[in-house]
Amino acid sequence: MATAGLYRRSLPSPPAIDFSSAEGKKIFSEALQKGTTEGFFRLISYFQTQSEPAYCGLASLSVVLNALSIDPGRKWKGPWRWFDESMLDCCEPLEVVKAKGISFGKVVCLAHCTGAKVEAFRTNQTTIADFRNFVIKCSSSENCHLISSYDRGVFKQTGSGHFSPIGGYNAERDMALILDVARFKYPPHWVPLKLLWEAMDSIDQSTGKRRGFMLISRPHREPGLLYTLCCKDESWINIAKYLKEDVPRLVSSQHVDSVEKIISVVFKSLPSNFNTFIRWVAEIRITEDAKENLSAEEKSRLNLKQVVLKEVHETELFKHISKFLSSVGYEDSMTFAAAKACCQGAEILSGCSSIEFCCREVKCVNGAVEVEGTVVTGVVVRDGSEQNVDLLVPSTQTDCEYGPEATYPAGNDLFTVLLLALPPQTWSGIKDQALMNEMKQLISMAFLPTMLQEEVLHLRRQLQLLKRCQENKEEEDLAAPAY
Repeated sequence: MATAGLYRRSLPSPPAIDFSSAEGKKIFSEALQKGTTEGFFRLISYFQTQSEPAYCGLASLSVVLNALSIDPGRKWKGPWRWFDESMLDCCEPLEVVKAKGISFGKVVCLAHCTGAKVEAFRTNQTTIADFRNFVIKCSSSENCHLISSYDRGVFKQTGSGHFSPIGGYNAERDMALILDVARFKYPPHWVPLKLLWEAMDSIDQSTGKRRGFMLISRPHREPGLLYTLCCKDESWINIAKYLKEDVPRLVSSQHVDSVEKIISVVFKSLPSNFNTFIRWVAEIRITEDAKENLSAEEKSRLNLKQVVLKEVHETELFKHISKFLSSVGYEDSMTFAAAKACCQGAEILSGCSSIEFCCREVKCVNGAVEVEGTVVTGVVVRDGSEQNVDLLVPSTQTDCEYGPEATYPAGNDLFTVLLLALPPQTWSGIKDQALMNEMKQLISMAFLPTMLQEEVLHLRRQLQLLKRCQENKEEEDLAAPAY
């Protein structure tokens, strides 16, 4: 049955006061004179309307991250690096959020995943006096912002659970400014702080826990330059379990007598959908590298990424992984893979099953936003004639008869960084003491350059957060992950 269209709602007042009303302006002016709207100007400069009815948590977090000038390290659209709801896909698949919304714990998890400094509290973990002090702190600064999770019903508004940033505070009236990200529904509005506390001090029926608030400020460290975990679908649950539980069990239960044997045990058991779990976000191997009109900043970033990749290649662990994969016939070459895909594409397009195709000038574009896979482009040469071929290679594609016999979902460098990101206790079950010590030395952070350390810590932080989600503990533990 079709649903009648709605154009906004009338803001119930009282208890709320429309920000743009005469009274709302007066309250703002009073707060401005007292210095408790400093955070407002940053937030309003980057304010956005949630793009889906259930995206209030994602929109609130995007506004705050952009207001804090946190660089996501990956592109949104075109050349622009920018936080958008569509990029907040760690901890909870976007399709799940779109259908069911998102819990307080999952939004906290997402904030941690971005590398931001996060302090989160449920109402039963703090007091209204503490909350008021936190509101004053963030409203008086450009370096800290507060997101509130509350029940709209307390304000006589339609709907139930909601997220929005707090944009200011009026001490004389004890009122907080809610910058409602559902601008299609309600405008920004002032509410009594005591009533906001009451709205937060409610039970989220989906988790059985109280709502609360989180303070978000500049990150301890920026997100990784090259790698990030992808939770585009629920396959990550099984993969997180494999990495955090199955790998330690495998290396402790099987007889391993060398580093190569450990690597063999780990990677021959990788889940088939591992490709979607870890996403390459560097532009090192894509067509932009050849462009001459890159900005100085982008050239600098590409140089940094190349430095990190070089640091990965110089680790002893990378050498062991390369040796193992080479022994099973794996070719770690994006050009090789792209050429193979182009030849396959040429066969399909021509209807010819001959293997007399060769490919040159092959380039590879990874990480397409709207599709699962890799776009390869190349010039296919056959019998002296040339043809441009662009082909989408699905991430689930397996190797053909021309490729290596072994099928592995990623390259040597990705394998290396993933193993480095696993917690040191992963290898504690190795029975050979000398081998266990050798493995721990190979993955020791103490021997890694600073930039690679940050890359590894970024992934390790994400893995810890995903483990919480996989164990359904994200609503219980709101603190930053320990390494």
